[in-house]
Amino acid sequence: MKLVSLAIIQARMSSSRLPGKVLMDIAGKPMLQHVIDRSMQAKSVDQVVLATTNDPSDDILEKFCQQQALPYHRGSLADVLDRFYQTALQFHAEVIVRLTADCPLLDPDLIDRTVSAIIGNRIDQQPLEDTRTVELSTADQLPYDFAANRLPPPWKRTLPIGLDVEVCSFAALQRAWEEARETHQREHVMPYLYEGLSFSPTEIPPGKEWYLQQGVTLRGFRVAQLNHFPDYGQHRWTVDTPADLEFVRQVYAHFNDQSSFSWKEVLALLEQEPEIISINAHVPHKSAFDTDLRHSNF
Repeated sequence: MKLVSLAIIQARMSSSRLPGKVLMDIAGKPMLQHVIDRSMQAKSVDQVVLATTNDPSDDILEKFCQQQALPYHRGSLADVLDRFYQTALQFHAEVIVRLTADCPLLDPDLIDRTVSAIIGNRIDQQPLEDTRTVELSTADQLPYDFAANRLPPPWKRTLPIGLDVEVCSFAALQRAWEEARETHQREHVMPYLYEGLSFSPTEIPPGKEWYLQQGVTLRGFRVAQLNHFPDYGQHRWTVDTPADLEFVRQVYAHFNDQSSFSWKEVLALLEQEPEIISINAHVPHKSAFDTDLRHSNF
């Protein structure tokens, strides 16, 4: 039996720092369209859907999905974990890939490597094996419950902020949905799966670009984090503020083929034109424990 992999892009118009950002223009397209286009290139994803809210402000996102023939689900504004769970349930997902609509530099190769990690495939192959061909009798055979290419502090990240991919089994998501009670656990979807995580000692394999850290949480979830050497975790490529938006617009302005340039090509650009980095270097990044106080009751 082949496991069904579903990429869920979460989006809403009522962002606290930059309202309406997901439909703001970048190189002639809404930011959300770039995220969709790039996520659809991932070899490990069977279907891409949008998870937005029932708030009237997000009617425009429903209309956008209808115009683009993009499957979608509308759910709770504050309880994003419930929104993800209901989306996964509606589309019969067995492996869930969490993406966010404010990451227009998302790289499909990183999606594929993170999915490869959770199903136990090699993460350092060039090119990667098409994970959609992997057959497991049940999702219980997955070696991990949760995999990510970054975790928030106190853990260390080695990839730029804005390339974030989180992947979990449906069983893990369902358990989090049933058990998580804290506001930040519901708003940020997957902290329940990695809180209390202790990684086994890890040495970077000599000459390896990609490596895994592995561990188990106090709740018993098996976790893998995809890491890169050298470490580029200091870069900020997500869009939360006007400065972030300008940074991404400047990056896109240097590439004609908007949906195919890689994160490494962005790195090369920033090495050639480091002044672009200064556009949003001052912007602080939110943590997994920050919550939107406007919608703290779920």
